[in-house]
Amino acid sequence: MTSQGAVPGSPLGARLAAGSAEPGMARAAGRSDAWAPPDLRRWLQLGLAAIWVLDGVLQSQSFMFTRAFGRMLAGGAGGNPAFLADSVRWVAGIIEHSPVATNAAFATIQLALGLGIAWRPAARAALACSVLWSAAVWWFGEGLGGILNGTASPVNGAPGAVILYALLAILVWPAAGRPAPAAPGTGPDAGPRRAAFAAAGQLGAGAARGLWVALWGSLAFLSVTATSRAAQGLHDMIAGMAAGEPGWLAALDRGAGGALAHHGLAASVALAAVLAVIAAGIFLPARGARLAVGLAVLVSLVIWLVGQDLGQILAGDATDVNSGPLLALIALAYWPLRPAASRPGAAAGAPAERLAPVSFPVPGEAGEES
Repeated sequence: MTSQGAVPGSPLGARLAAGSAEPGMARAAGRSDAWAPPDLRRWLQLGLAAIWVLDGVLQSQSFMFTRAFGRMLAGGAGGNPAFLADSVRWVAGIIEHSPVATNAAFATIQLALGLGIAWRPAARAALACSVLWSAAVWWFGEGLGGILNGTASPVNGAPGAVILYALLAILVWPAAGRPAPAAPGTGPDAGPRRAAFAAAGQLGAGAARGLWVALWGSLAFLSVTATSRAAQGLHDMIAGMAAGEPGWLAALDRGAGGALAHHGLAASVALAAVLAVIAAGIFLPARGARLAVGLAVLVSLVIWLVGQDLGQILAGDATDVNSGPLLALIALAYWPLRPAASRPGAAAGAPAERLAPVSFPVPGEAGEES
């Protein structure tokens, strides 16, 4: 007696087997598409998230829960215009009156921002909140980074570390749903020798380059303000950081400060020239742009070590990591990437900063290429 089902090997059996396999294949494909390795933009988001979490930890230090923290913030009002100084003193007074409650809120917000950016479903909302929180802290907590009272310098953290959090959040905003970048030579901003970069995701390459020039050009300008170009300006700025630092870092401060003694004008002009070269370098072809971005990362890290003492996080009274790491992350967002359309085996429409998977031919299927 034979069964009423399909006979294995028959055409009907083959069709039924294929049909039963299709849902499994679809589920497997769905699982493979559900997660993709982080691209450069996502790594930069995670870098920003890590810094926010570190800031939350620094904000949880015992010093921050005392009235001394409010008095420290009030010091940022000095030398600023009245409209800014009054608002800084007002917020500092609130913090000084209720240091435990306010500082606990600050630490919680910063931790939440970092964790939210790190969690993909909440990344957009957390990045938006990051921009708003950064702008508020830049005004009330940093007094606009000292750019209005003449004390701002790239060496001491100008234009204010926290506003760089906002800029980085904008530059690395998730680009899901945005049309893929045009192939080289086909778009209005593309050329055969110019590659895409992560910061161009939402803003477009032209606007992103404009922000680059504004940032590094302003840093070049702030390098030659009266405070920086004074004969002892950079010496006092760096040597004065030694107090409270570990011995090796204090010795580095004293050595660098001694080398800059009475050479403030020459050193500030040289720094301004380097920063101006960085600002203009983003318009070079890909190879030159990479050199400019690499120089920006190097300068940022040197300033962070020598001029900012790693954000003074080892001294026990830092509220953030200062501007050095943020400048380095911003620079990496402009690292020229090989467009996906020019990569062998790249899938059409793949983001420019993500290496597209390579496909392999299936025996018997004509017309496919590896």
